[in-house]
Amino acid sequence: MGVFQIENLINGKIHIEASTDIMSKWNRIQSELNFGSHRNIDLQKDWNGSSAKNFSFTILSELKGKEGEIINYSKELKILKEMVLEEIQISEEKLY
Repeated sequence: MGVFQIENLINGKIHIEASTDIMSKWNRIQSELNFGSHRNIDLQKDWNGSSAKNFSFTILSELKGKEGEIINYSKELKILKEMVLEEIQISEEKLY
């Protein structure tokens, strides 16, 4: 689980998400984009007008689970995503 980005290698725009299962989420996003049903209209538009090879997938930060502890991972991932966004300091224009 962790935070990942999808980067458009043509215009440099990025889409950042957090998930408890990064690879499953990435696979779902690719399927949505390929079928034209992703909820982010700008990302979908750029995906449609380009090729999948013009996008990269990168894991930015991972969160390790702790056995035997009750932890709200959704909350922890939200905080981690905010920390990553603060750290990379990307302008709003460069975000999907």
